[in-house]
Amino acid sequence: MLSLQQSPKDPAFVQNPYPFYERARAAGPFFHWTDYALVCTGNAAAVNAIFRDRRFGREPVDPLPIPPHLAPFYAVEAHSMLELEPPRHTRLRNLVLRAFTSRRIAGLAPDIAALSTELAEACPKGDFDLLKTFAQPLPVRIIARLLGVPEAMAPDLLSWSNAMVGMYMAGRTRQMEDKAVAATEAFVAFLRSYVDERRAKPADDLITQLIAAESEGEKLSTDELIATCILLLNAGHEATVHTIGNGVKTLLETRTPLTALAPDHIEGTVEEILRFDPALHMFTRHAYEDVEVMGHTFHRGDQVGLLLAAANRDPGVWENPDHFLPKRPVKPHASFGAGLHFCVGAPLARLELQVALPILFQHHPDLRLAEAPAYGDVYHFHGLRELRVTA
Repeated sequence: MLSLQQSPKDPAFVQNPYPFYERARAAGPFFHWTDYALVCTGNAAAVNAIFRDRRFGREPVDPLPIPPHLAPFYAVEAHSMLELEPPRHTRLRNLVLRAFTSRRIAGLAPDIAALSTELAEACPKGDFDLLKTFAQPLPVRIIARLLGVPEAMAPDLLSWSNAMVGMYMAGRTRQMEDKAVAATEAFVAFLRSYVDERRAKPADDLITQLIAAESEGEKLSTDELIATCILLLNAGHEATVHTIGNGVKTLLETRTPLTALAPDHIEGTVEEILRFDPALHMFTRHAYEDVEVMGHTFHRGDQVGLLLAAANRDPGVWENPDHFLPKRPVKPHASFGAGLHFCVGAPLARLELQVALPILFQHHPDLRLAEAPAYGDVYHFHGLRELRVTA
C-alpha cells in the first residue's frame, strides 16, 4: 500500500484537495495517509461497501480516552445517534424519524421559500458576502423554526454550532476545544430549559414531537433529546451553509445557464452540486472484526477514512467527473453517506437547496463574483471563508 503525505492545512490543499485525491486514487483502492496515520479510500465502490457493511461502524472497539476538559462535549456525543451503533442507534433513529417525518419536512417548503425571498430581497446593492447575507441565516433560521425555538436565538445557535464543529477540524487547538466546550455547555443549558418548557406547554414543533415520540414503549431521555437537537442543528446547518456557498460559486464560475434552476432541472442541478464539491470530505469507520475489502485486510479495531469528495469524482462511476454537468443523469453519490447512518437530514438539505437557489437567482439574475472565492481552513469540512458577489 502506498503511503502519501499531505497536510490537510496546506494552503494549496485547502483551496483544491482534488489533485491529491486523484494522486491517491492512482495508488489503488486504499492508501496510507501519513498525516493522519490512517488507511483511507476515495474509491467509490470501497466507500459504498464500507458504509453498508455492518462489520464497520462509528463506535471505536475500545473507548477512546477523554481528557477532563473535554468531558462536557463528549457527554453530548455519548447520546448522539451519529456516533452510536445498534441497538442504541436503532432505537434513537426510529424515535427521531417518528418526529422528523417526510411530511413535516415537506411542510417547510413555504417557509423556506418565504425566507429565501426575504433574504434575497435584503441583499445589499453592489459588493457583498453572500455567505453572511443568505447562506448562513437561511438554514439556521429554518432549523430554529423546525425545532420551535425563537428565531431571535439564531445568532446564538449559529455561534454555538460554529464553535462545536471546530472539534472535527484538522489541527484543532486547545483554544478551539475550550470554545467548543463553552458552546456545548451554553447550548445544553438553553435546550434543557426549553425542553422543560415544552414538556409543560406542548406546541406544534419538532421538540414537542420528539418529546412525544414513542417506540415500543420507549421515549427519548432529556439527554438524548438535547443531543438530537444539537446534532440536527450542527450537522444540518454547517453542511448546508457550505453547500449553498460552494454551489453558488460553482454555478457562477461555470456560467451555468439559469435554465438549470428551472423546476424541471433543479433536482438534477442540486444533485450535481452535492456531488461536485461537497461540504464534508471525510468520515471514519472502525472495523469490528477482521474483514477484507478490495484486497486490503482490516483487523478488529482498525480505523478507515472514507473520502466522500474523492468518491464523488471516481471516474469508474462518473464520466468527466471533474466537470460540473448539471444535466448528467442522477446517480447515488457519497455526500450524505449510505447504509445505517445515511444522513437523516438529507431530505431537508435537498429541499432547502432546491427551493432557495432558484429564488436567489430569480431576484439576482445578473449575480457575479466580485472577487475570487477562497476556501476556509476547516477540513474535514470544505467551505468558503466568504463569497463576495455583485448583484
